[in-house]
Order: sequence, then structure tokens, then C-alpha cells
Amino acid sequence: MNIPMAQGILRSGQWLKADGRVVLGYDARFLRRKRLVAEDDSAFLVDLAETTSLDQGDAFQLSDGRLIVVIAAAEEIIEVRGDLPRLAWHIGNRHTPCQIGATHLAIRRDHVLEKMLAGLGAELTPSTAPFRPEGGAYGHGRTMGHDHGGHDHGPFGHHHGDGKFHVHG
Repeated sequence: MNIPMAQGILRSGQWLKADGRVVLGYDARFLRRKRLVAEDDSAFLVDLAETTSLDQGDAFQLSDGRLIVVIAAAEEIIEVRGDLPRLAWHIGNRHTPCQIGATHLAIRRDHVLEKMLAGLGAELTPSTAPFRPEGGAYGHGRTMGHDHGGHDHGPFGHHHGDGKFHVHG
């Protein structure tokens, strides 16, 4: 059986009518090479030149002519209310993806972050909803955190591979 191949991605607003849908969680919307299955159980292959971040409303243009739209799956999140600028700073300082709304922030469920935010006076509400965090500062895509590899840097900063010096609060 010949499985259709994704020949490209059309961003939201660049297409008029989809032929199907594929529902993907936040992590699954960051991909390069994968076999996906649309809601109608039809499979297709994705083999992109580079790892790509997809948003709800983007569409795969398949070799058989179909367009399959990406839908953000509902995930377990925490809605965060309170002093939003202060809470957003603490979330960002931990390099955690965060969805920013007019009345609340949203992060994926994480008991350590939930405890920290509660300690900062945040009102936390568990919910299930599509998780669509803020993208990178330079346009479409994701911001990339970093791993400290289990090293404790103490009160001092450290250098990243990009030559920038970084201090955690």
C-alpha cells in the first residue's frame, strides 16, 4: 500500500478547505519525521527538511492532493491567575512553555511548578484544553529551554553554547 507523503506545510490562513484533520498534542506538534493518522484513520508520512513547530490551523499538503489540518489536542493544564506579570516571570525563569491569556496564564500540569506558583499566591485551576503556548520572540516557532545536566551552578551564572552568560533567579 502506498502511503501519501506530506509535501509541504501551509500555515493557517494560507488554505481554504481541508479534506481531513489530525489531532496532535503540544509535543507531537513539534516534528520532523513521523507517521501520522488522521481522524478518518488514513495514515500519511511526514519527512520535513528540519524539525518544525506546527500550530492549530496549519495544514499538511499531501502527495495525493489532500489537505490535512492540524488540530491542537486537549491536554491537562493548569490555569494560573493572580499577579500575572510576576507569575509569568517565574514561569519564564524556569524555561516553561506558557500560554498567555487576557485573564490567566496556562501551563501543562507539573506538581513542582504548581507548588511554586501556589507559594507565590497564584490561584490554580486544573483544566483540560488545547495547549498553545507563546512562540519564540523572532516569529513562528518555539522558544527552546536548556538542560543543566544535573549541575548545581549555585548563586553564579554560567555560559551557554551561544556565548551568552545566564543567571537564574
